[in-house]
Amino acid sequence: MNGSHSQAQAVIRRRLCAWLLPLLVGVAFLGEIAFLGRIDMSKNAAAVESWTTSFYRRSINSVPDVLLGGGDDDDDEIRQCEERLEREDAVHYDRDFERDPVLVGGNSKDWNKCSVGCEFRIPASKTPDATFGIAPDPSIESILRSMESSHYYSWNNINAARGRGYQIVMTTSLSSDVPVGYFSWAEYDIMAPVPPKTEEALAAAFISNCGAHNFRLQALDMLESLDVKIDSYGSCHRNREGKVDKVETLKRYKFSLAFENSNEEDYVTEKFFQSLVTGAIPVVVGAPNIQEFSPGEGAILHIKELDNVTSVARTMKHIASNPDAFNQSLRWKYDGPSDSFKALIDMAAVHSSCRLCIHIATKIHEKEERTPKFTNRTCNCSSKKGTVYHLFVRERGRFKTESIYLRSNKLSLEALESAVHATFRSINHVPVWKDERPSSIRGGDELKVYKIYPVGLTEREALYKFKFSDDAELAIYIKDHPCAKLEADLFELAMVKHVAEAHNSPPV
Repeated sequence: MNGSHSQAQAVIRRRLCAWLLPLLVGVAFLGEIAFLGRIDMSKNAAAVESWTTSFYRRSINSVPDVLLGGGDDDDDEIRQCEERLEREDAVHYDRDFERDPVLVGGNSKDWNKCSVGCEFRIPASKTPDATFGIAPDPSIESILRSMESSHYYSWNNINAARGRGYQIVMTTSLSSDVPVGYFSWAEYDIMAPVPPKTEEALAAAFISNCGAHNFRLQALDMLESLDVKIDSYGSCHRNREGKVDKVETLKRYKFSLAFENSNEEDYVTEKFFQSLVTGAIPVVVGAPNIQEFSPGEGAILHIKELDNVTSVARTMKHIASNPDAFNQSLRWKYDGPSDSFKALIDMAAVHSSCRLCIHIATKIHEKEERTPKFTNRTCNCSSKKGTVYHLFVRERGRFKTESIYLRSNKLSLEALESAVHATFRSINHVPVWKDERPSSIRGGDELKVYKIYPVGLTEREALYKFKFSDDAELAIYIKDHPCAKLEADLFELAMVKHVAEAHNSPPV
């Protein structure tokens, strides 16, 4: 008995020593830091955090996964896995943009708020992350920003800009790094009621560049030759006094000739959006993909080439003389615009300067994510109940990501959307577009997920091209991209009230 008692005491002493050893080492370590009190206090804190975190992770990694389950209960085991991943994958970036903001040289601040630290100024001593124009220092990103058509300014073409040395391109193209379109909810009252159409002429035109690089003047001539009466207020074909308020004037017409000066993808100017504001159906010569900018089915007429003019003229006459057809073309004003249109205009709810900073900050973090401290993250937790995958999701227009967890037996698009929805709902997330959209299409607090796609896609890819084809493709992507970073468009689940209630009845 005495021998057994002595052995038991020895075991207890060994366990006590094993438990006390890390604590004693920690105390000694902290004492040494305190002794070196001249060291900067923020460095002390970082050293303590680094040491204690690494010790904790080594300890956690030594525990078998099966012991983290907390028993046979599925929910408890999954929760334990999520807690483990939250700890082990929480690797800190070297650069905190709240303390060390993105610095852009060559411009002044022109926005109110941004989800990432961001400054625009000419730095006296600090090297900026990027600058407008070609930077003399190759370590500084060069930015091209222009809203002009590349058909007139060839260097605005994305490939041409890259060839000239620009790493960041900001043009009207949705394929550019940071698009700068002519549209926004704040600038245009797109959902304004449809006013009475009182003019005898079918359409109004405001065209002042008579040397455009497309066929818009020929189209105007052909429409008039087909007995489509047009009031022209611009320098070209003027038959009305031109000193008028354009928006107020357009309100009186059933159609607006939204004729651009070039037929370039995504080059859609205020001509088009002012037409939508006034309830004048846009007749477009311009972007070949103009239907992607349409707020609803049948909402615009597109003259793709001169051969289309005859059929467009016929359609204009039919709509003008048929109240039901006219009301149907403006149905989006009363039922609300399409989801694709809302997603497009929502982009501008975040100022392009802020989106530039988000783009730069994302690239800086992506570079760091290729280092071992990130590539060695766990990113999934396996046990007898299966595997839990850790993903990071942010709303488009935001910088910060939120943790999302998916189980191996539920790697589906439905499960992903449900997890994203539940996570953002749990933090009472307010969509970035909430203050910008008109109240009639703002919806309530309940949200749905409109689209989910990898971080880093262009707006064109995100809005119109990328889509996980099925659950199998999503599963492959998650397994091939540990700790995958995704972006989501969040929409209202339902309208607070029918849009028509905010307006008059459709014109008859």
